[in-house]
Amino acid sequence: MAELSGPRAGLGDVLTEEALAFVEALQREFGPRRRELLTRRVARQAEIDSGGTLDFLPETRDIRESDWTVAPVPEPLQDRRVEITGPTDRKMVINALNSGARCFMADFEDANSPTWRNMVEGQRNLTDAIERTISFDDPRTGREYRLDEDPAVLLVRPRGWHLPERHLEVDGEPVAGSLFDFGLYSFRNAARLLERGFGPWFYVPKLQSHLEARLWNDVFTWSEERLGIPHGSIKATVLIETIWAAFEMDEILWELRDHSAGLNAGRWDYQFSLIKTFRKRSEFILPDRNDVKMTAPFMRAYTELLVKTCHGRGAHAMGGMSAFVPSRRDPAWNEQALEQVAADKRREAGDGFDGTWVAHPDSVPVAMREFDAVLGERANQVERQRSEVDVSARDLLDVAATEGAITESGLRNDANVGIQYISSWLRGNGAAGIYGLMEDAATAEIARSQVWQWVHVGAELEDGRAVTPELVRTLATEELERIRGEVGNDEWFYSQGRPDVSRDLFERVALADDFAEFLTLPAYEKLLELEAGET
Repeated sequence: MAELSGPRAGLGDVLTEEALAFVEALQREFGPRRRELLTRRVARQAEIDSGGTLDFLPETRDIRESDWTVAPVPEPLQDRRVEITGPTDRKMVINALNSGARCFMADFEDANSPTWRNMVEGQRNLTDAIERTISFDDPRTGREYRLDEDPAVLLVRPRGWHLPERHLEVDGEPVAGSLFDFGLYSFRNAARLLERGFGPWFYVPKLQSHLEARLWNDVFTWSEERLGIPHGSIKATVLIETIWAAFEMDEILWELRDHSAGLNAGRWDYQFSLIKTFRKRSEFILPDRNDVKMTAPFMRAYTELLVKTCHGRGAHAMGGMSAFVPSRRDPAWNEQALEQVAADKRREAGDGFDGTWVAHPDSVPVAMREFDAVLGERANQVERQRSEVDVSARDLLDVAATEGAITESGLRNDANVGIQYISSWLRGNGAAGIYGLMEDAATAEIARSQVWQWVHVGAELEDGRAVTPELVRTLATEELERIRGEVGNDEWFYSQGRPDVSRDLFERVALADDFAEFLTLPAYEKLLELEAGET
């Protein structure tokens, strides 16, 4: 039997015995393969640490060179020109569905802090949205939130394979967060979605190989059989957000060909993955994170290969997130932010992407205009094959051509954003607007992994100073004081923001001898401690 340590009080409509039994069966069926694949990641990383490199797989050449396409997607997924993303709290779900975007990706992963309440109440919120009964009355403002007549199409991102859900154990082992999120959502909603002309449609994050995609495909097929829904009802868009997956795009689409809804250019995690993978290699040092643009050669190679690969297989190619957040209080910044969003989406639409992501409702009209200008009345541009694109392994790894410098300002920004984001995450908010940019776990990962690499490979600032642990700690102290000055006398910040805990955790993942694979793993342990102290 599954053992539940998280509270059920007030959550019983979600955590029914039947739903938990479905998750338990998923864990028993697929948990061992998940563990094997995570072990495989460690072995592959050791090869890189020993001087190895990445290349297209010789054993899957036939898949890359043969002629095949993925199964067509249902009509509601044909036009995805603008998608909005965000966490699953009730107000956010309503605002996102009402934003005017074609689709909303409800996020249980990078834009979400995995408190028990967040994970379970988020499931309830999505079911209420599907049933069109969702509402929210804001006690602070008195404003009422209701769902519009024609909301966005719903997609859901479960957690990656690496993340556990420690509030539920099966056979003495925590359930995979991915199977918990996917299982609850599918069990509760698959039938009701199909009755309404939609389906259980997902985004799949953090894959590192086609074998991990194969596992997801088997999860989908098994679930369809257990739920009594037609094969292929489940559709998934895979985020190509690891450098490993960039070399296996064809293979990932092949494994999911009956369930594929395309690929997405998960740009921020992709940069993090490159730093993490080659963290001990000085030839893979990147400049300040805000200097790494989508026009950098290695990023251009990645996005152009993604469009070419998708369209060659009849699949949608989805663009990435622009981090700029519009401001309704600062007209000058608002104009600048929207100009940046427009330029980013203009490039993506011109490159052949079929749609893109935004993080704020005010960005939706801007992104929509850029894609409307290219698509017109067409639902997508899958027919644009990009046959002129020729990307090699060397192109994907051409980090040295990235323009920019390592500066004190960039190092300060990494420390500041890392501390502020972790603070936000520990108090239950996984998407935080910081200095005009939307920060989530992916962008915070870039900040702390970049610092780790700079320290451990002996990088220097542009003024010649070495990036040392002592320098990082000094700047982190100064940045924490800056944050405190900006917050002022906000008692809530000091009681709930946990600035010292956040600073300590940032330094742990940025300066430790051993690289933490994901900051969300030690942060989750701290989150559980804090939750236990509040009960």
